[in-house]
Amino acid sequence: MRSTTATATTAIAPTAPAPAIRLMAALISIVLGLTLAMASGLSFGVQSALADETADTGTATTAPANGSGATQTVIAGPVPNIIITGYTYGGNSVAAGATFPLNFTFQNKGKVRVENMVVTVDGGENFTIAGGTNTFYFDRLAAGKSLSQEVQMQAVSGAKSGAQGITVSFRYEYVDQDQRGSNNADIKLSVPVSQPDRFQVNDPQVPESLNAGEESTVTMAYVNKGKGDIANVEATVEGDGIEAVTKTQYLGNVASGASGSIGFAFTPTTTGEVNAKFTIVYEDSDGHQQTKEFPVTLSVQEAPAPDIPSADADMTTQEQTGTPWWVVVVGVVIVVAVIIAIVMVRRRKKRKKKASVDEAWDDWEKGDGDAGGPSDGNGNGPTGSATTSGVPATSAVPSDDTADMPAVASVADMPGNGSASGARRRH
Repeated sequence: MRSTTATATTAIAPTAPAPAIRLMAALISIVLGLTLAMASGLSFGVQSALADETADTGTATTAPANGSGATQTVIAGPVPNIIITGYTYGGNSVAAGATFPLNFTFQNKGKVRVENMVVTVDGGENFTIAGGTNTFYFDRLAAGKSLSQEVQMQAVSGAKSGAQGITVSFRYEYVDQDQRGSNNADIKLSVPVSQPDRFQVNDPQVPESLNAGEESTVTMAYVNKGKGDIANVEATVEGDGIEAVTKTQYLGNVASGASGSIGFAFTPTTTGEVNAKFTIVYEDSDGHQQTKEFPVTLSVQEAPAPDIPSADADMTTQEQTGTPWWVVVVGVVIVVAVIIAIVMVRRRKKRKKKASVDEAWDDWEKGDGDAGGPSDGNGNGPTGSATTSGVPATSAVPSDDTADMPAVASVADMPGNGSASGARRRH
């Protein structure tokens, strides 16, 4: 081939110009350059493929440097992490005592795959597993991949209201740079729990009779039978034909199991049937406002005219409200005893005074008999001289009014009386 080319060249040499030869040489140089460039690109692609293939193990192999065939090893990647990217629990909230499906999705955020994974779900004191198990096993999970798991759970009847926690735990292994490692992660989920509204208010207790213009009271008993507290309890009374000094009452919070009563004081202003409404407003354990209304119809009558008490009624009232009868009897007995004592004392005094007067007369008569004066010629002795003294015989006994006077004998001693005592004084 070469001699043929040379021969051809020799044959055409006389006719081919020199510039044509230089052009052909330039074309040959271009073709050779393109061929070398294509060979270099192929080598670069093979090197990139080898690096991608070893990415999962955290190592990378580069092309030989300067044709020596040596390789370089880079530092291992970070520990792979597992996170929960989303979860559902069947609605806006879970009622206490109800079952619900907990569905969660988890993802491997690392650069290497994880193996031998164990997942555990723990509901704490507010949730339990509604049948089945709370532990699950997964053989492997590649880098960047996700898996989902569903668990049937139940909120216990005594669960607290509000957001309550559920813990999902992950334990797994991984291989990096031909070495096996392990890791674990605990992730908490929040599930809202609602207690049923069991705040009970009884119907209003209305009096049997209501009078216009007179204040009356209506009471309502309540009890919180729920597991959670209720807050901001307010009670209101309203209606045409009634007046209330306090139309709205604020009761505050009512704890679980607490009870009490609400009293409404109002005054009907018209007679007949009066429509009124009692309203209770509060916030349940979930913070939602609840309202209970109790419409009632009141039968109001005209107030009766006031009774004017009579005199007999006043006396009867006084007797009924006066001193007890036994006190009166004792008082009468004491008064009678005092009167009797006074009468007896007076009688004794009178008897003593009369006795002293009698003794005075006796002494006077004895004195006349001892004088032995002459008779009056009529056979009368000294006694006769006493009767002729001009003092009546009846005056010998003094009356009660003269009981305190001196003895009558002093009268006989008066001058001019022809008494025996006077005769004695003359002798």
